[in-house]
Amino acid sequence: MRATEILMREHEVILKVLDCLERLAERPQLDVQGARDALEFLTAFADTCHHGKEEQRLFPAMIAKGLPERAGPIAVMLHEHEEGRAAIAAMRGAVLAVEGGEGAAAATFARVARGYVQLLRDHIAKENEILFPMAVQILDPAEQAELVRAFDTIESGFEPGTHEGLVGKARALSARLGVDCGGTLVRAEVA
Repeated sequence: MRATEILMREHEVILKVLDCLERLAERPQLDVQGARDALEFLTAFADTCHHGKEEQRLFPAMIAKGLPERAGPIAVMLHEHEEGRAAIAAMRGAVLAVEGGEGAAAATFARVARGYVQLLRDHIAKENEILFPMAVQILDPAEQAELVRAFDTIESGFEPGTHEGLVGKARALSARLGVDCGGTLVRAEVA
């Protein structure tokens, strides 16, 4: 399996959690536990693990093959990763404010969540349709295999079972919010 295929499978799981986040944003009152679960998943799985693989391994490999770091698709992806991190921090702050009794913070959570969902859906589409095909073209099979091994190294930095636990959290959140996962989350566990 290519490194880009692993990342695309992870995108499928992230998209399901974005569906959950969208459902949370539609509710008149904030489901604090649901929001916490979604933010935990997005922080640990989407940002630390998935974006970590891209930022620490895939992007440097593509830069080494001649893609510019400060312009073009890689620069855009890095900028959007930072925008996503800021949105997660804002959502986390809104959840804390709701817990502190600030009812109006639920509207802030919903607004930021909707923006984050759109940002990440667009981001994933750009990676799947533009960046990853570029990677397949410029990285030979040996380089792809090295990336897969490097991805395993990144995941080995987590406690054993973390990846599966996060996919389980995504599955539970999806079931609770009525988001259909099909086989998406099962395929992610075997990636």
